[in-house]
Amino acid sequence: MPAPRHPALATAALILGGVAIGTTEFVTMGLLPRIADGVQVSIPVAGHTISAYAAGVVVGAPLIAALGATRPRKGLLLSLMAAFAVGNVLSALAPSYETLVAARFLAGLPHGAFFGVAALVAVDLAPKGRAGRAVGTVMLGIPIANVLGVPGATWLGQHAGWRSAYWLVATLGMATVALVALSVPRLAADPTRTVRAELSALKSLQVMLTLAVGAIGFGGMFAMYSYIAPTVTQVTGLSESAVPIFLLVFGAAGFVGNLVAGRMGDWSVLRSVVIGMVGLGVGLALFALAAPYAVAALAVLALVSVLASVLVINLQLRLMQVAGAAQTLAAAGNHAALNAANALGAWLGGVVIAAGYGYTAPSWVGVGLAALGLGVLALSVRLHRRDTRGPRADRAAAPSDTPALSASPSVS
Repeated sequence: MPAPRHPALATAALILGGVAIGTTEFVTMGLLPRIADGVQVSIPVAGHTISAYAAGVVVGAPLIAALGATRPRKGLLLSLMAAFAVGNVLSALAPSYETLVAARFLAGLPHGAFFGVAALVAVDLAPKGRAGRAVGTVMLGIPIANVLGVPGATWLGQHAGWRSAYWLVATLGMATVALVALSVPRLAADPTRTVRAELSALKSLQVMLTLAVGAIGFGGMFAMYSYIAPTVTQVTGLSESAVPIFLLVFGAAGFVGNLVAGRMGDWSVLRSVVIGMVGLGVGLALFALAAPYAVAALAVLALVSVLASVLVINLQLRLMQVAGAAQTLAAAGNHAALNAANALGAWLGGVVIAAGYGYTAPSWVGVGLAALGLGVLALSVRLHRRDTRGPRADRAAAPSDTPALSASPSVS
C-alpha cells in the first residue's frame, strides 16, 4: 500500500469510523427505556431494536465483504460509511417501532465490513511484527465511543430526545467519510481477491469454529450490557443520571483493554482468547452478585470491559491467521459473529427478564454462554493440534537432504 501523506490522520479516520459505529451500537442500550416510551413498547420488546442492528451486521458483514473483495479498499470504506450515516438518519426519523427496527437493521449492514476493511488497511500500514497493535489501535474506536460517544449521546438523548443520539452518529459518519477521502491512500484493486476466494474461508473448519466462539461466547457480555440502564436504576437503585457514568466506566476500561489486547496478541493470540473468554465468564458472575452495590458494580463492570476487549481483538487476529487468502471476509466475519452474539445475548436477556427473573438474570445467562464458547474454543484447539501434529512428525522424520514439509501455523 502506498504510504499515506498523513499517516496519523489516516489512522484517526479509521478510529473515528469506529467511534461512530461503537456509539450507535451501544447508545441504544443506554437509552432503551426512553426509546421504549417513544415508540410505545415495553423495554424487552424495545430490546429487539438492538437485535435488529446486530442482525444487520450479521447479514451485511460476509455479504458486503465478499462482494466488495475486488473493490479498492479506500472506495469501499467511503461507501460503507456513507451507507452507515444514511441508516442512522433513517433511525432518527423512524415514526414507529416497526420502522425503527427496519432502520436499525439497515444501519447495521455496513458495520462489520467497515471494521474488517479498516483492520486490513491498518495492518498494511503497520511495521512488520506489529499487526496486533495496529488492529488494536484501529479498534480503539469502540472504547473511545464508550468513553465519549455513548455517554455523550446518552446524555444528549436524555435531554434532547432519543432521536438526537442518532443524528449525532450520522454526523460522525459523514465526518469519517471526509477524513477517509482526505487521508487514506488509494490502492488499485487486487485481481486475486475474488468473491470465490473470499467465500473459500467458509470451507475452513477453523474459521467456522472461531466464528462460533465469538457468536456464542461473546453473547454473554451483550446479555448483561443490553439491559445495563434498567439494571442501574432498578437493581443498583440509582437515578437515570447515573447511567452515563456506568457507560463511561465501561468505555474507559475498554480503552485500556484494547491497548493491553494488542500487546497480548503479539505475545500469543490463542492464549489471549482463552484468557479473555474465561475471564469474561467469571466477570459476568461477579457482576450478577455485585449489581446491588454501586461501587462494586462499577469495578466489576470495568473488569468485564477489559476482558471483553482482550477477547474481541484476539478473535479478530485469530481469524486473520486461519483464513488464508480470504482476509476481507475473515476480518469482517468477526464482527458478524460478535453481532450474532449481540442479537443472541439481547434476546436471551429479554427472555429471562420477561419471565420474571429480574435484571441480574441476563448476567447468569452470560456465564452459561461464555462456558459454551469456551467449549467450542477447546474443540478448535484440539482439532488444530491434531491437524498440525502429523505434518510436524513428517518434517522431523525427513532425511536431512530432503526439503522439510510445510506445516500449518502452530497454536500460539
